[in-house]
Amino acid sequence: MENTFDCKFNKKQRLNAYSPDTFYYFCTNSRKMIIIADSGSTKTDWSIVKSPSEVVMVRTQGINPFHQSADKIEEILTCELKPSISDMPESIHFYGSGCTPAMVPVLENILHKVFSKTRKVEVCSDLMAAARALCGREEGVACILGTGANSCLYDGKEIVLNTPPLGYILGDEGSGAYIGKRFFNGIFKGWIPAEIRDKYFAETNLSYTDIIDKVYRQPLANRFLAGTSSFIGDNLHEESLYKLVKDSFKAFFVNNVSQYCKPELPVNFIGGIALTYRIILCDAAKEEGFILGKVERSPMKGLIDFHGNMGHSSAIPAFIH
Repeated sequence: MENTFDCKFNKKQRLNAYSPDTFYYFCTNSRKMIIIADSGSTKTDWSIVKSPSEVVMVRTQGINPFHQSADKIEEILTCELKPSISDMPESIHFYGSGCTPAMVPVLENILHKVFSKTRKVEVCSDLMAAARALCGREEGVACILGTGANSCLYDGKEIVLNTPPLGYILGDEGSGAYIGKRFFNGIFKGWIPAEIRDKYFAETNLSYTDIIDKVYRQPLANRFLAGTSSFIGDNLHEESLYKLVKDSFKAFFVNNVSQYCKPELPVNFIGGIALTYRIILCDAAKEEGFILGKVERSPMKGLIDFHGNMGHSSAIPAFIH
C-alpha cells in the first residue's frame, strides 16, 4: 500500500534556536545522535538530532499501542522512520498519548527490537512531554489544550498530581471538543444568536440532523466537535462566541488547575487551542487568579532543549546509561 504520509517532511534547523546548554551538549557529544518522538493517533513527529548544526525532522503515521498491534508499530518504524536514519541512535525518547504505564514496556520492547544497538529507550506520556518541554527541571503546572485537555503539577522530575481530564463527554474543559460541544448547545438552545447559527450552517453545509449524526453515530465525534474552532476563531467579534471560549477556559482553571493549590506558579500550555486563543486564555487565567506562562503549539523544541541539557546537568549524571 502506498504510504500517504509525507516521510520527506525533512528539514534542517540550526541548534542556535535552542538553549546554550543544548548546543554545549551536542558540541561535546557530537557522535551521539538522539531521536525524540512526539506521537498522536494520526501522526508522529520525529526529531533526529544529529549534530550541533542539524536536526532532521521526519513525519510518520501515528503510533498508539492501544490501537495498533506490535507488528503494525514495527512496520511503521521499519518502513517509515528507519530509511531516514543513517546511523544507529544512541538514545530514543518517545512521547505519546497512548503511553500509559501498562503500555510503556510494550512500546519499549518494539523500539529495542527495531533499534537493537540503541543503548537507551525511554517511553513517556504526552503529559510528561508537556511537563518537560514547558518546565524543564523546575516545578510548574503543565497543561495540554488541543482536541482534548489535560494538566498536571510537575516537581521538576516527576508528575506529582494530575486532575483526571475525564474525556470530552464528562470533562476536557477548555479543549476544542468541549468548546465545540458548548457551541452546538448554544446554537440549538438559543443562547447563541440565530444569525451565527445560520452563518455556520451556510458555511459548512451542515444541518441539525447532520450534526446529531456526526456526534452520536459517527466515529471520532471529539474531532468533529473540535473542528468548530476555525469557525469560532473567525467570528470572535461576536460577543457570545468570545464569552463561550473565555468561559470554557475559566472552567478549565476552576475544575483542573485550582486542584493543585499552587496559584503562585505560572500555568503553561501546549496545544493548538491554547495558542490560537492565547489572549483569551490569558484573560481567563487572570480572572481566576492564575498567571499564564509559556504557550507553545508543540513540545518538540522544549524536548530537544531538555534532552540536550541532560548531558550538562549536574542533577542527572549522564545522558545515557
